[in-house]
Amino acid sequence: MSVESFLAAAPKVELHLHLVGSASPVTVARLARRTSDAGVPTDVDALADLFRFRDFPHFIDVYKQVNGLVTTAEDVAVVIDGAAADLASQHVLYAEMTVTPYMHQLDGMGHAELTAGLDEGRARAAARGVELAWVYDIPGQYGEEAAAATLHAALDEPPDGLVAFGLAGAEAGVDRAAFAPAFAAARAAGLPGVPHAGEGDGPASVWAAVQHLAPARIGHGVRAIEDPALVAHLADTGIPLEVCPSSNVATGIYPSLEAHPVGRLIEAGVTVTINTDDPPMFGTTLTDEYRRVATAFGLGVDDLAALVANGIRASFLPTGRRDALLAAVEDARCRHA
Repeated sequence: MSVESFLAAAPKVELHLHLVGSASPVTVARLARRTSDAGVPTDVDALADLFRFRDFPHFIDVYKQVNGLVTTAEDVAVVIDGAAADLASQHVLYAEMTVTPYMHQLDGMGHAELTAGLDEGRARAAARGVELAWVYDIPGQYGEEAAAATLHAALDEPPDGLVAFGLAGAEAGVDRAAFAPAFAAARAAGLPGVPHAGEGDGPASVWAAVQHLAPARIGHGVRAIEDPALVAHLADTGIPLEVCPSSNVATGIYPSLEAHPVGRLIEAGVTVTINTDDPPMFGTTLTDEYRRVATAFGLGVDDLAALVANGIRASFLPTGRRDALLAAVEDARCRHA
């Protein structure tokens, strides 16, 4: 019971959580009923079939379908409020949620509408005791145009709480280095880089992110395990990985949790943080992810406390807030070890 009691008591943070992917099946079904031609089931049970992914490209296609259902500021706020309720129920006190303005633009939502929804959603989350911050990310498969549009949104029309600049979407065939100018401009404006790499593509994508995008963290990064020199580099430099184990299994990157490299990355000294990615789509929660990793790799309370603390330290919270959360995690560890 010590692992369970620790997970219930410890304050947690979530660093890799996509806005649209955080929508509960109930919310997705309700939005789908308004847009009958979107191809998204309007029944919660049928959504379970939609969320059985053949591979990573299939996941991207489904994500785009669901993204197309979110068309107003109120839709954005409703999705965020539902996600915040889920986070609050797990004692997750802070989350950095990834938002992709360009995809909403393609679906006809103006940026002012999006930011209004983000601001309202953030206020509703705060009322639940959850502090939210935003990461604006480029959908890499759309190239230079998406990079320019995302940078403009981040620098010229940012929502309150914007803390970082990212790169997601398809990885295979999308050169991380091509986005170096956008990341440099974001850094110059005070937005650290948190690009995805090493999920849908191999270790070369992680090397490219490290060498060209000066990442403060790397989203996923798990396929670094295929290159021992890269693993050593990540361990030496302390660049945190935002690892989402159930996501990687659901999209076919790995055949099972037991085959996932998170255990080996931890053993190699890489700074691993545990996250969910798109939890309702992958049938998980942040607490579930910690529980599943603990079971699969034989981790105890001390190990889980170290992972929770990694997430807090890797966050963009102010120092004082980080220190207070770290002290609370240590207190929970001592009480439940």
